[in-house]
Amino acid sequence: MYERSSGHIEAITGGMFSGKSEELVRRLRRAVIARQRVQIFKPESDTRAGGDRVVTRDNRELDAIPVSTSAEMRKGLHWGVQVVGIDEAQFFDDGLGPLVNDLADAGIRVIVAGLDQDFRRQPFGPMPHILATAEYVDKMHAICVRCGAPAHYSQRIAGGGEQVQVGDTEAYEARCRRCYQEFQAQPMLFTQQEMDGS
Repeated sequence: MYERSSGHIEAITGGMFSGKSEELVRRLRRAVIARQRVQIFKPESDTRAGGDRVVTRDNRELDAIPVSTSAEMRKGLHWGVQVVGIDEAQFFDDGLGPLVNDLADAGIRVIVAGLDQDFRRQPFGPMPHILATAEYVDKMHAICVRCGAPAHYSQRIAGGGEQVQVGDTEAYEARCRRCYQEFQAQPMLFTQQEMDGS
């Protein structure tokens, strides 16, 4: 499918619970089996599966390098790397788009997985740039928890109104267009001082 020597970008996107990390790990495992030099990066802020691993919902995992910024990722690249995997790309800064293009231009296969939209259905982080410049884009779908239809949206069900809120099933559900509802942050019943007993 791909020319071995040509660099390119593969983007795996969609809503939460759609299998993006599973597909990323599957492709990267095949590259490892092919004895290619592979590096995997993930955002340092995503601590759900442990700091230094990408873990899928079916418990497959690969070692990953946690980094805070795209600049830190660039510095962490090894000489001679052939395949670079990036998980949860939406949490990175806008420098990620130019970085993955630089890598592809240098002949490296770059596989990026991330949410294309936030819980408000707005473009999320550097993903729009990556989707626009990727040679291959796969849009994954979950199953709507309300009606069973293909789900593309990440419905926030708990927490605040900030864009970035790392969470899992306690804070998000997969929803289709028909079942999606605009999230309303719940007001705090007590102030932090009252909760601390002050």
